[in-house]
Amino acid sequence: MRLGVLDVGSNTVHLLVVDAHHGAHPWPAHSEKVVLRLAEQIGPDGALTRAGADALVEAVGMARQAAVGLATDDLIAFATSAVRDATNGAEVLARVRDETGVRLEVLAGADEARLTFLAVRRWFGWSAGRLLVLDIGGGSLEVAAGIDEDPDVAVSLPLGAGRLTRERLGVDPTTATPPPAEVVEDLREYVDQTLDPVVEQMTGVGWDRPVVTSKTFRTLARLAGAAPSSAGLWAPRRLTRTGLRQVLTFIRHIPPVQLAELEGVSAGRSHQLLAGAVVAEAVLRRLDVEALDVCPWALREGVILRRLDQLGPV
Repeated sequence: MRLGVLDVGSNTVHLLVVDAHHGAHPWPAHSEKVVLRLAEQIGPDGALTRAGADALVEAVGMARQAAVGLATDDLIAFATSAVRDATNGAEVLARVRDETGVRLEVLAGADEARLTFLAVRRWFGWSAGRLLVLDIGGGSLEVAAGIDEDPDVAVSLPLGAGRLTRERLGVDPTTATPPPAEVVEDLREYVDQTLDPVVEQMTGVGWDRPVVTSKTFRTLARLAGAAPSSAGLWAPRRLTRTGLRQVLTFIRHIPPVQLAELEGVSAGRSHQLLAGAVVAEAVLRRLDVEALDVCPWALREGVILRRLDQLGPV
């Protein structure tokens, strides 16, 4: 069957269409995305701005038309932290439904972590043992660990790269100078404080294989020397704590407009990279992780796999 997954994230609205059936590898048939950076369009009152809501409605409508044109049998649509945390989230969801016909399911942060964990477990298999899975999105950081397909621990923290860029660093894609050192240090202290409950919760859980997903971690791994996307989906990629520290030391002195010129860095997210690197360094340091594998599957694939499990064998 042909499944469409519409992911309204904190940075992009991403439509992924796959041909799949129960027990088989989901093969991508089509992928398209629009960069909206919703996490940066939350006003001082905590509401998604009118411009942000307008852009979201337009992007969802276009994605639905594309899904219909590609003859999808089912369209699974969901939203994550930007819409979940917006004070006017219910109104925005109602408008999307009324104007596009698409009902967006809002995923809780812990469910994001669980579905991402499922995707990583299926990718690496049971031989990976106990997994630790880290995912930095635009609005939140997800952490999960366990031995089964459903993790023993799954938590979400408001440490997304887009959120912290807006709330703590105050930079945008056109910023010509890097943030002052004291601002970056304040961000590091805030991240460490926010991580305290997770560090306590993870104590004693244990893991055999730490893994990262998400665009932020993939970009940081690429800057640290991992294989480029042109090497293909199956190329093994790793990120070490030493490499990450070197990348963080390097990029904290570079303006966002120049970061966008580096190979592997998306122009639409270059200004978020520093905040993402600060979070990545902190979580690896606090959890005492020296090296991680990079998994190409993440939340969207987890949603697909869960739906196929629900359908069962044909």
